[in-house]
Amino acid sequence: MTKADIVNEIAKNTGIDKTTVLTTLEAFMSTVKESLSNDENVYLRGFGSFIVKKRAQKTARNISKNTTIIIPEHNIPAFKPAKTFTLSVKK
Repeated sequence: MTKADIVNEIAKNTGIDKTTVLTTLEAFMSTVKESLSNDENVYLRGFGSFIVKKRAQKTARNISKNTTIIIPEHNIPAFKPAKTFTLSVKK
């Protein structure tokens, strides 16, 4: 499902025009991105959590140059679904 599909589905179910739904969805995604970039997790009860995970420093290999490189510690965004959400998908 794409963002356009989500906008169409929400507009159809709620009766709100598509431009308003798209603006709201864009604002939601922007807020989540900004919160995660500030190391703030986003918790949506019954749906899940958008969290920031820390990846430790590690050693990797560049196969084409046959060299070893060090990848520094960094943060990555992740999604952890709520238990009720996970159970509804398992059906």
